[in-house]
Amino acid sequence: MDTRVSRTSASATTSHTSRLHSNRPENLTIDHSTQSSKQENEIALKTENLSKVFDSAAGKIVALDNINFAIKKGEFVSIVGPSGSGKSTLLNMIGALDRPTSGKVYIDGIDIFSLNDSQLGIIRNNRIGFIFQSFNLINRTTVQKNVKLPGIIAKMQRADADSRTMKILEALGIADKKDQKPVNLSGGQQQRVAIARSLINNPSIILADEPTGNLDTKTGEDVFDMLKLLSHKFKRTIIMVTHNPELSESTDRSIVIRDGRIDQDVTN
Repeated sequence: MDTRVSRTSASATTSHTSRLHSNRPENLTIDHSTQSSKQENEIALKTENLSKVFDSAAGKIVALDNINFAIKKGEFVSIVGPSGSGKSTLLNMIGALDRPTSGKVYIDGIDIFSLNDSQLGIIRNNRIGFIFQSFNLINRTTVQKNVKLPGIIAKMQRADADSRTMKILEALGIADKKDQKPVNLSGGQQQRVAIARSLINNPSIILADEPTGNLDTKTGEDVFDMLKLLSHKFKRTIIMVTHNPELSESTDRSIVIRDGRIDQDVTN
């Protein structure tokens, strides 16, 4: 966003409404620190003192403990760490799938957890693309319909959704699979469909949760190379959770999580 927002002015209310209909939720809380300089305007995502505590029979479990980082637009960042370190919880927080116990997440300067559930749904659909290890495709319908579904949810015109879907499928080399059902495709082809779906609404960030975990080595490398291409050539911001140290070292930056805290933040 390139304008300052006032919650109380009538002009801001009009502006908010306009932004809601152009994939921008209304009544947004803006992190003005990310508006203060050209450098800060290049930040796609930022966390501030992000914490998550779960209640259990054994007592409170601290899954995340004061996580702070910022990710630039177009950066390819891997999140790594042992099982139970908090990686999945962190991905759920920055993907707006779960609310933190405390702290903030900003996407494009928007404090996403200041929003109500309806507005948060708009953020998830329009500003965040998801790629899952298990693909999470709908096997009863076609590849084309899987890819364009988030666009239809975002009220994209069907003709535009169809056109954009085919352009993305062509770019990913699977346009000839548009009428097939995902269950009839190879694992690599299904993951390409999932990548296509994540791109349909032109999101600010793409979250990839072990995107190569269910693939053989060669296919996994091909999928990873595709993600690198999206980041480096097309300036997509990608945050990838992985257990693979070789893949992690091949991203722009690695954030290592241990016991719910950032253990290392390394530029590769």
